[in-house]
Amino acid sequence: MSEILSDSGLPPVQRVVTGHDENGRAVFRSEDVTPTRMIPSGDASFLLIWTTETVPADNNDETDGRLREAGLTLNQGSVIRVVDMLPGKESPMHRTNSIDYGIVLKGEIELELEDGHKRTVREGGIIIQRGTNHLWRNTTDQPTRIAFILIEAPAYLHNGQPLPEDKPDHK
Repeated sequence: MSEILSDSGLPPVQRVVTGHDENGRAVFRSEDVTPTRMIPSGDASFLLIWTTETVPADNNDETDGRLREAGLTLNQGSVIRVVDMLPGKESPMHRTNSIDYGIVLKGEIELELEDGHKRTVREGGIIIQRGTNHLWRNTTDQPTRIAFILIEAPAYLHNGQPLPEDKPDHK
């Protein structure tokens, strides 16, 4: 049986979800293998893995977190998604009211801040994005895969004023 590749050409993502049975014992609730899918801008393919409606999360909520409607972030909640950034592409400059943990699973990515400063983060590297205006750029000829965990946070206050959120419309 041939593997269905993601729109990026990378393998699909395995997701294993645990829970509890009627006796309170740990069980596997579900398992799936799903490819990432191209977003409208054409610079990356995304796969929503899970969301929580609240922070802290409610482990008694039996909703499949992938089925919950979420934009880049989820108001009062959390989101984990896999992003495959295509070779030679970049995201728009944006800021979200969240703390984001980005784990580079494959390849490398360039992170640029609004002042033009850049850092390259390589496979195995971790980015902690704290509500700053930024963009992502894949300067290589191979797709880059990053797992992003986004947890809602209040807007950063500069001189007592919240900096505006500016998020592209990616679902």
